[in-house]
Amino acid sequence: MLLTTLGIVAFAIGLLFSIGFHELGHFMWARKFGMRVPQFMVGFGPTVFSRRRGETEYGIKAIPLGGYIRIVGMIPPAEEGESKRATRMRSFIAEVRGQALNDVLPTDQGRVFYAKPWWQRVIVMFAGPFHNLILAVVFFTVVLVGFGVPEATTTLARVPDCVLPAGAETAGRTDACEVPIVTSGADAGQICDTGTPNCALPEASPASKAGLLPGDTVLALDGKRVSQEPTDGWDQVQVAIRRSIDTPVVFTIERDGERQDLTVTPIENTVYAGQDSGETISVGFVGVSPAQDYVRQSVTAVPGFLGSTIARSVDKLVEMPERVPALFRAAFLGEERDAQGPIGVVGVSRISGEVFAFDKFTTTEKISYFFQLLAGVNLVLFLFNLLPIYPLDGGHVAGALYEKVRASVARVRGRPDPGPFDIARLMPVAYVVAGLFLALSALLFIADIVNPITLN
Repeated sequence: MLLTTLGIVAFAIGLLFSIGFHELGHFMWARKFGMRVPQFMVGFGPTVFSRRRGETEYGIKAIPLGGYIRIVGMIPPAEEGESKRATRMRSFIAEVRGQALNDVLPTDQGRVFYAKPWWQRVIVMFAGPFHNLILAVVFFTVVLVGFGVPEATTTLARVPDCVLPAGAETAGRTDACEVPIVTSGADAGQICDTGTPNCALPEASPASKAGLLPGDTVLALDGKRVSQEPTDGWDQVQVAIRRSIDTPVVFTIERDGERQDLTVTPIENTVYAGQDSGETISVGFVGVSPAQDYVRQSVTAVPGFLGSTIARSVDKLVEMPERVPALFRAAFLGEERDAQGPIGVVGVSRISGEVFAFDKFTTTEKISYFFQLLAGVNLVLFLFNLLPIYPLDGGHVAGALYEKVRASVARVRGRPDPGPFDIARLMPVAYVVAGLFLALSALLFIADIVNPITLN
């Protein structure tokens, strides 16, 4: 319980730091360009702590689900010639505009956001998400270069007593297979350790029958040397197993410093041809799993890893709307939660707690996993905040870019500069977006409480 709490607290601190660093990006560039920033806040809701230094109030609020800096003049005054005819929408926009302009003091001449060049506003709004990208790169670098990534070795970690190929009938045999494990690839099936040398299941594990034991290192297969490089060697073992249905394979192993030859005959198993394929193929299966070593990567591996992670994260964001119905069913109808589906802050903090408490992880593995969580969170903050939707940072960036394009078109046509883009007109959109975001956050919160994604 203590380690679980420690993991949750550590993640909360990491999240607050990430949010604060995001806001620092906005703050630094706003100040550099001479904008007045009266508030720098981490979190939402009631203020827990605050202190004023100079013209800025710095503080922490009760709900660590975001943050903000308040820059004066985010919304420009009404354009000349704007219709004065009262409508509900115009009254709403006028009220929002009035509230924003109330912050502008007579001494703020030239220091308001809307009066700054478009490129300065783009930099100010992009800097926040960019700071999250910086943190993601730093954390991923720590994981890859400092701790390494787990890679399969040629040493066996697990050799079950008995096995049922995937799809085999298991009814009535739960007494013999207390903890079924579904694996994939060459070893797809259900494996179990009965704790006894006699197997009550229909098929004894080929590996166990041949005498393979956990800790054995595979040196050669049918006399052909197996690479001892992480991943490469185990790939060779998998290929040989898959190709050898009902064909004996001589495993040359090292056990307690001595070489031995053991003959293993893979049984037939049916697996899917690909991750997203409905087609099945027959492959050999012996029922062993490899030990893993953490292998440190070169710094040059970071960009490629980051690029592939960003691509997967973008896919997840694009798929988010279609995953909401399944999330709703998981939250309220008891449907099984998709382990690859969206997860909220509560869910990630829970996983962080489980990582710290998981006794099968070494301290190094726990710290590495924790940094991966923080890296992933910062990458999501970077991508999400750059969505070109107001009131997100990307919406402000899009507005400034549109203003530049509009001014350029006007100049080419010999017309006067139309001035700042009136982002106040997007306030109704902002309220809709904020409402949808709050609804999704509430749904994630409920799902993470009643039907959480767990480490196991």
